Amino acid sequence: MKNRWVQIGLSVVSLALAATLVRFLPQIVEALTGKHVSWSQIGAQFARLSWQTIALMAVVWLASLLAYTFVLTASLPGLTHSQALTLNAAGSAVSNLLPFGGAAGVAMTIGMTKGWGFPLRPVVVSTLTTGIWNTMFRFILPAAGILALLVSGQPLSPAVTSAGWVGVLSILALVALVATALYWDRAAAVLGRALDAGVGLLPRRVRPAEHAPSHSLNRLRADTSEIVRRRWPGLTLGMIFFLGLQWLILVCCLKATGAYPGLAQSIAVFALSRVLTTAVVTPSGTGIMEAGTVGALVFFGAPLDSATAAALLFGFWTYTVEIPFGGLALGAWALLRRRDSAVPAPEKEPISR
Repeated sequence: MKNRWVQIGLSVVSLALAATLVRFLPQIVEALTGKHVSWSQIGAQFARLSWQTIALMAVVWLASLLAYTFVLTASLPGLTHSQALTLNAAGSAVSNLLPFGGAAGVAMTIGMTKGWGFPLRPVVVSTLTTGIWNTMFRFILPAAGILALLVSGQPLSPAVTSAGWVGVLSILALVALVATALYWDRAAAVLGRALDAGVGLLPRRVRPAEHAPSHSLNRLRADTSEIVRRRWPGLTLGMIFFLGLQWLILVCCLKATGAYPGLAQSIAVFALSRVLTTAVVTPSGTGIMEAGTVGALVFFGAPLDSATAAALLFGFWTYTVEIPFGGLALGAWALLRRRDSAVPAPEKEPISR
């Protein structure tokens, strides 16, 4: 991935695959559900959207972006909400265009925050902290989706119900364990010894080489733990409101197209859609997310044309629109940075004797 031409080639292939999956989405969902839908039927669903509905979706989408600024400002003391909005928008645009956009997003974050005067170390700690928080909520979302499905009254076999409860409890226990280790140094030490003991049980040929932790890594872990202890409410509430507003966007899409299956079912569909965005073969799982969302909605009884239109509409608000918005944010940042660098420094007045 260090070769620029390899990066460009992978990006082109990934974007082409995403476009192909979206182009042939009706055929894909027909293979998944056994039901036929055409682009004309999907277009008819879009034609029914009123400007008031579109405006409401835009407002909720902007609110979700603002909610995530609380995660960033909590992880990086001194960062303003306007800076966090610019940072998030630009990073999302890069991630949405590249199949492995995380590294490019981190590089952009470092460059932008450096321009605002932030030292490198707090930015690295912020990136690590937000990454951990996003990962933990990626685990929590499937648990929430499974739990919603279990209490929805949807007919499920006893075996599926039992497996669902086991999955929910296991996921929540894992998240609680990681959160505890992040919050208390003693818990982190106990967890580290337990992991070392588990690794020691592996055959020697597959056991990772032992390396003493460096001072810099210990300091990085301590700094991250300090941010978590002091600012976990902002990190957590920011993620909850961000994901809650994204779910509300989905509900707006489902209501507007007549595909709303119910409260619990919509939570399960949302959880599935967010998990599918982690598919790295296309940027943000584009095409894969829509197909999986349609399949889940049809399973819950939604009409196929309505479900497909809702999935495409949701993909627009959570993926497509972020690219031009992030481009505008990045352009504004670059323009302001160039303007600031072009302004000559004020001359010092001579000291009177």
